[in-house]
Amino acid sequence: MENWLYAEFAILLKVIISLLVIFTVIIIITRVSGLRTFAKMSSFDFASTIAIGSILASVIMGNNQSLLKGSIALAGIVLFQTAFSLFVRKSNFFKNLATNNPLLLMRNGEILYENLDKANVGEGDLIAKLREANVLDFSEVHAVILESTGDMSVLHGDENVELNNKMLMGVRTE
Repeated sequence: MENWLYAEFAILLKVIISLLVIFTVIIIITRVSGLRTFAKMSSFDFASTIAIGSILASVIMGNNQSLLKGSIALAGIVLFQTAFSLFVRKSNFFKNLATNNPLLLMRNGEILYENLDKANVGEGDLIAKLREANVLDFSEVHAVILESTGDMSVLHGDENVELNNKMLMGVRTE
């Protein structure tokens, strides 16, 4: 009998074996499909990572989930994610439909408040990211970009050095 304080040895053994098998499967799938499987690249990658975690937990902790079913589900998600990323790379239409372009939040020391509003980012969050990047003064900031992953990139340095425009390739300014 299992309850919230203890579990029978057979149940604990099943959890340990399931854990070893399903993690071995995910390592093999990751080696075959590449590290991008868990990269923080897009909202689709995020959703895939959440789904993979949910399947892992269900197989390891669930009493009625088979290792084969979990392995097939994991492989299916990774296969779908791989196909999705291929479509995004090969088709501009699909790329525009499925992904967000990075957004410029700050340029040449000036905060772009309209873009902060569009991105639902507070000025305090932006300033915290500047502190994290060791920015001492707004004049040091060439650009701050909200990447498609949700991360903020802070491009800063000597005021006398011009920002190479290629660094803003694909970045929306409005």
